[in-house]
Amino acid sequence: MTLSDSHKINLAITLGDPASIGSEIILKALSHSLVSTQANITIIGSQICLEKTYNHFKNKSNINLAHPDILNIFDINTSSDFTWGEGNADTGKASFLYLEKAIELTLEGKFDGIVTAPTAKILWQKAGYDYPGQTEVLAQKSGVDKFAMMFVGKSPHTGWTLRTLLATTHIPLKAVSDTLNSDLMDLKLDLLIHTLKQDFNLTHPHIAIAGLNPHSGEDGKLGTEEKEWLNDWLDNARKRCPQAKLTGLIPPDTMWIKPAQAWYHNPNIPVADAFFALYHDQGLIPVKSMAFEQAINTTIGLPFIRTSPDHGTAFDIAGQGIANPNSMISAIELAIVLSKNRKKINQQICPS
Repeated sequence: MTLSDSHKINLAITLGDPASIGSEIILKALSHSLVSTQANITIIGSQICLEKTYNHFKNKSNINLAHPDILNIFDINTSSDFTWGEGNADTGKASFLYLEKAIELTLEGKFDGIVTAPTAKILWQKAGYDYPGQTEVLAQKSGVDKFAMMFVGKSPHTGWTLRTLLATTHIPLKAVSDTLNSDLMDLKLDLLIHTLKQDFNLTHPHIAIAGLNPHSGEDGKLGTEEKEWLNDWLDNARKRCPQAKLTGLIPPDTMWIKPAQAWYHNPNIPVADAFFALYHDQGLIPVKSMAFEQAINTTIGLPFIRTSPDHGTAFDIAGQGIANPNSMISAIELAIVLSKNRKKINQQICPS
């Protein structure tokens, strides 16, 4: 694989499920010169699928697409016999193979990071791949057992950056309290602090940490987890991590007031650098309310950068030409910025 500019960041973009909006948002994103010229970008997927997408939309005057012939494509021979919006075991298998190859090539040093288009996990299972999501595949195949899901979004109103880490992700709400413990909180906090330093150049970050219960338990009246162990965990974390300012445990219903003000009105108000939510909806309802088209999913703890649009396969609109590429564009731009930051840090640690 020949890359044109050794000074640029090298990124892989996986095609995602062929029956989804993946190929559409990728070709739309790469039609923007500000995206395509910032890095050496290779699509890991099917040449035939990309050509089928281009030919399907090329005569629609309101759609701008990058032509597959001008793109660098690592072609994986998968079936082009699919119908948009109707994913099946074959399209699920194809999307898994694209991801698997991207990880393999990145670990070999071909790429600095991966941007993943959406996949359907139920179709992975139909194809015989039993994983909860792309995050877990990336971690397992990278040999990583300490990883976390963080969401990053840059406000189109003020330019302020929202960063949110989840302590727990895709588990039932009734399992959250039993899953959370001091060891898990330590692991996630350490990953967050390391990532803020390595990828965002924040050496002394301010992190806001949510309570678990309404009003953070209100001294045990509305839940006992804070009183029984979370408050003690935070006291110990402050001693263990003096490089970070840890604020909490903030009642979950008020933690998001200042971020919303910074997002919509004033980026200069005193606000934390990152927000630590304890379960999925506690973090992602506010994130998606503010930043549905800007928020990017990034997996922290990997030996390379991974970002992804914060939306799914959108089978219901696939093939219609109406898919919004903004989240894919933001995912590519964030992958470039984080890869550059990490490369700079690594060069400082191990100068050539």
